[in-house]
Formats: sequence, C-alpha cells, structure tokens
Amino acid sequence: MSTLALPSPAGRTTAFELFGAPPHDVERIATPEPLPSLDAAVVSAEEALERHEYAQAIRALEGVPLAASPQLALRGLLAEAWARMSLGKLDAALDVLERARVLADDAQFGDADRAAVLYRIGCCRFNLASIANAVALFTLALELCDRSGESCDALRARILQWRSRCYQRRREWEAARADVEQALELATGIGDEWAIAYAHFQASLIAEREGQWLVARMYAEEAKERYESLGDRLYVHKLLNNLGGIHFLLGKPEAAATCLKDAFRIALELEDDIGAAYAMSSLAQVQLKSGEPVEAEAHARRALELLDERLDHVEEIGNAQLVLGRCFLEQSRHDEAEHLFRIAESQFERSSSPSQRCAAWIAQGDLALRRGDKDHAAALYRQAAESLQDFHF
Repeated sequence: MSTLALPSPAGRTTAFELFGAPPHDVERIATPEPLPSLDAAVVSAEEALERHEYAQAIRALEGVPLAASPQLALRGLLAEAWARMSLGKLDAALDVLERARVLADDAQFGDADRAAVLYRIGCCRFNLASIANAVALFTLALELCDRSGESCDALRARILQWRSRCYQRRREWEAARADVEQALELATGIGDEWAIAYAHFQASLIAEREGQWLVARMYAEEAKERYESLGDRLYVHKLLNNLGGIHFLLGKPEAAATCLKDAFRIALELEDDIGAAYAMSSLAQVQLKSGEPVEAEAHARRALELLDERLDHVEEIGNAQLVLGRCFLEQSRHDEAEHLFRIAESQFERSSSPSQRCAAWIAQGDLALRRGDKDHAAALYRQAAESLQDFHF
C-alpha cells in the first residue's frame, strides 16, 4: 500500500488502511496546503491503521477540526470510518461515510474521490451481509474510476478484490476468479506488493472452495511468504489459519494442527480476539473430524466467546455453532445439537451464504438419521441439494 502513495506537500506519504482488503490498502487524496496540526492528526490516524491499531486511529482524530481543510477532512473521515468498521462498529462507520459522501460530492473533489467513498460503503455493506447492495456499490465505484480520467489502478484493484469476495459468498466462482485475476494484473502493473499478496490470498480461497486443494495451498503459501516479507503478522496469521484447513483437507492433520496453533499464538500476541476465534474454530473442526468431539467442543465454545456476536462475523459464528452442534451430536446430546443447528442456520441466513445454509440442513439431516427419522433426513438432504443446483429444466 505504501506503493500507492502520492507524495504530500510535506514530502512524506500517508495511507488509509483497509482491513479485509490488503492491509495498507490506500488511495491518496492530495492536500494542497495542509494545516500542520490537522495534517499530523490525519497522518497519525492513517499510520495507526497500517499497524491495525484501530482504536488508536480513532483517538488520533478526536477533537481535530477537520472542517479547516476539505481534502484532509475527507482523508480523516475515511480513516475513521475504516477504523470503526474494523472494530465491528458498522452503523457508526456508515454514519461517518455518509458525511464523507456528502463532502466528496463537492465540486472540488473528483470521481476518483467519490469512488473511494463508495468503495468503503460497499465494504461495510458486505460486512453487514448486504451482498447485492455491496456488488452494486463496487460496480458503481469502478465506473467512477473509469470516468475520472485519473490513474486509479490501486483503487480498482481493491474494489475488484472486495467484489470477488461478494461473488464468492454467492458461489459465483467464475466471476470471483475473473475479478481476482484482474486485480492481480493491476497490482502487478503498479508493483503493489500488498495488493499482490491479497490477490493470491483470494485466489487460494476460491481454489479451496472449488476443491482444488493443491492449487489453494500453492496460492496460500505464496501469499503467506509475501506477507512475511512485508512484516504484516496479522495477515500471516490469517494465512496460517487457512493453510491449516487446506493441510487437513490434504490428509495432513499434524501439519494442520501446527498451522492453527501458530495462527492462534500470533493472534494472542497481536491481542486480536477475532483472529484467535477463527483459529479456535478451525482447530475445533480438525479435532471433530479427527474423532475428538470433547476437545473440539471446548475450542468451539471458546471461539464463540471470542466472537462475541460480532455482526461482521456472523458466518464464522455460524460455523462455530455448527461445529459445536456436531460435537453434541457425536456425544449423543441430540436436543442440544438440534438447538445449535437451528441457530447456525439462522446465522447463515443472515450472512447470505447458500453453501453454509446447506451445511446446516445436512447437519440437521444427520441428526434426523441418528434419531431414526429417515424420511425427515431425506427431505433435508434434498433441500440442501436443490438449493445448490444450477440446472432446473
């Protein structure tokens, strides 16, 4: 992301950190004559975001009169919005972005600035599981980039990466892959190592969902190496978590456990409860499928405690609930399993994830079989199969 900077008049570069897309994910807004104190506050916030210190970013902007400079005001609003979104404060982030949208509509700003605002609104909508709305916002943001006449490859790459995430959620693999490939081409063209690493990350996720596990491992390892060279431990943690799952799918449970324990360790060192929750949830899945339901139950419960009902992580909450329910099922605690499966299904309904809803129906079907109700099990399995089929006549 530092490669995306336009030098400020003070002779230094600054950044907006965009969590979920590559860290240090930025587009610069040139500031003609920055006010020293205001400029320092905005730069401090942006630098805190690059370190994933979201609360510090918000504190850096507290009490700063952003109205003194429209250009700096927009940068400050975008930084604050991303920090609040990263902390799970999605409604507050959208309120800040609405102020940014109104400001960017002023004639002194261009279409690239307006695209930067719409991009972040789209990211919030994605985290709120408003996938169709997010796709529309990202597509409009791309159109504004094209219309701006400016060099917007860095911004385009980020938008494409997030739109790919939307397509992945909707199981539109061809569209998801096309956006990632275009994002990688743009990032490579401008030498943006952060965006290149994130494109490999997304390519790994797509390959994994398509069952191409060796390809998924190749992309994940490439992304991990790039993040290690960039010194971004948060994304190293994320890649270790994903590699743990891939190793397990490839029949290497020991390697999977090692990756997941390393991911958990890094998350603790970073004081990242959400990251630790993902590692715990993944480890619980490995243990469950390895015939260790009691150990898996403990880790699934811990994951749910750490996730703390975060609205921007409802899919992972559902995953952990599904694992916990299956732990109950393996221990013949059928009523508890049924309760968890239904709650997980409702989480997946909120996250607009058809694949995960099917997983919940299949789990309920397995429970029905354990109870001897073959007809109900068959109906649930059929419901899952029909929801995923793309041939109807």
